[in-house]
Amino acid sequence: MRQLAIFGGTFDPVHWGHLIVAETALHQGSVEQVIWVPSYNPPHKKAASFQHRLAMLQAAIADHPAFAVSLVEQTRSGTSYAINTLIDLSNLYPNTHWYWIVGLDAFQTLPHWYCGQEVAQSCNWLIAPRITNSQCIAQSELICKQVEQQLAKQSIIIHWQLLNIPLVGLSSSLIRKFCRERKSLRYLVPESVRNYIGDRNLYTDT
Repeated sequence: MRQLAIFGGTFDPVHWGHLIVAETALHQGSVEQVIWVPSYNPPHKKAASFQHRLAMLQAAIADHPAFAVSLVEQTRSGTSYAINTLIDLSNLYPNTHWYWIVGLDAFQTLPHWYCGQEVAQSCNWLIAPRITNSQCIAQSELICKQVEQQLAKQSIIIHWQLLNIPLVGLSSSLIRKFCRERKSLRYLVPESVRNYIGDRNLYTDT
């Protein structure tokens, strides 16, 4: 049985922080491959077009044999839920044990997801804390245990692991801010992504 991880997100744009999380998941989670799933039409967000975000993501991971992009979100109409992504990917990759890479904030809301109970026990959870210092790691572990306890009250058993990632204070919103302010993106995103953004003058709107 294969060990594959789902990494969903807007990736607007993808940056080194995303790549570090995915690479860490490969090794700390004993995952064979990370399947990146870009959101097609993210709710409550004004994002760059799917075509731009997809092109940057494909460029960023092109040289990594254990990274792949899935377009399952593009072919789905209406609101996209995690359970739909899991079902679609399970059809594409049968005989797979799934992991799900998720940020701490999203993991904290897992008990309230649509079909969250089913999703929760169908995957192992690889959780990326926001900041990696000793105090925040301890707090992150406490939050994860609280989620585990909430689900246990509903007779749901989950398996989770907090990823030990380097301290990288990067976010897509910071990248977009730098673009608006005409600041350099060098060493914040892969060169292929930096060139793509510059050539198309993305994220310069105020």
